[in-house]
Amino acid sequence: MSEERDQSLPRVLIIDDSRMVRASIIRHVRGRFEVREEADGEAGWQTLLVDPTIQAVITDIGMPRLDGYGLLERMRSSRLSRISTLPVVVISGDDEPEVRIRAKSAGATDFISKSVSNVELLARLEALTQLARTQRDLEESRAALATASPVDPDSGLATASYLHHHASQELAAAQRHKGELSVQVIEIDQFEGLVARYGAHVAQLVNRKLSKIMATKLRKEDTVAELAPARFAVVSPSTSMNGAAGFALRLQKAIDHIVMTYREERIRIRLTVGIATSDAGQAQTVSHLIGVAVQRLAQGRAAGGNRIMGDQGEITADMLAPPPRPPLSIDKLLQQLAGNPADARLVEQLPDAIRALLPLLELIESRSHSGLPLAKLASFADSELASAAP
Repeated sequence: MSEERDQSLPRVLIIDDSRMVRASIIRHVRGRFEVREEADGEAGWQTLLVDPTIQAVITDIGMPRLDGYGLLERMRSSRLSRISTLPVVVISGDDEPEVRIRAKSAGATDFISKSVSNVELLARLEALTQLARTQRDLEESRAALATASPVDPDSGLATASYLHHHASQELAAAQRHKGELSVQVIEIDQFEGLVARYGAHVAQLVNRKLSKIMATKLRKEDTVAELAPARFAVVSPSTSMNGAAGFALRLQKAIDHIVMTYREERIRIRLTVGIATSDAGQAQTVSHLIGVAVQRLAQGRAAGGNRIMGDQGEITADMLAPPPRPPLSIDKLLQQLAGNPADARLVEQLPDAIRALLPLLELIESRSHSGLPLAKLASFADSELASAAP
């Protein structure tokens, strides 16, 4: 008899020699994931070979025939990319540091205790299965790159294939010069609810509204593409975690002011953002950075949404706010410049001067459209102020 499955649910493989443990995990994830189960690593390996629909694996360590370490070794050395890159969660009753370290060294994507809460298990699984889908989409994008247009004619944004190609070049350059590159994955909260309540047409209008707002906030060197409905990736070269978080906060603030009306109902838009940045000197891929950002996005969504998540958890505006600085007199600064252009104090006050003049420069740019490098000026001021901070 052929096996029936719900193709709308992501599929996970649970491998544990304890029937009770398998039943407990299945009870936790039922309704959110479709499950296959096996009692040892060898049986799990055979299932992976014949079932290409599996998107994540949950495995025990101590099992007969083939233990969790052996399974990880086979998977990571597999010539099948769908197996070698598959997310693997090691779930163990032994939470000793050496067990965790060995599992990570063997290629485990995540390590959790068998006593983990239902909410945390679901959040991690959702993040990992989304990572698997994103990686698969990017692989397909790479394969289609030769014939793909760099711009989607419907949204006006970069295509996913162009994003991956362009971002890979930017990442390689950042690694050569030991610079930073940030990836943000931005998602409209409760988008499926918008579709169910107002219909796909209205939800698409919301999606386009976000696209247009992002286009006005990005720098020329940034690249944005739509990964899926209501989910966007933004790649920003020479941008730190704080710089990316600042952009995300400005985007959230702009969205907060948008109220759409449909049949006398007011529709408010909220965003959740996951951010990942490259590490200088470490070999990384764009797929990896997007996957990390997706995981952080899932954490923010599990916490209620409308959040910006970075490497240290949620990022809020007060965390990025610079310490108060004494007010700067532009008139006094101009007098100093006229009196002694070589005065070293002028250079020290340049970041504050830029910050004080930015609102005026933004107004000038909005009227003249002369291409003033406002983002670069703001970035320069921020970096100078950060380096001068105690």
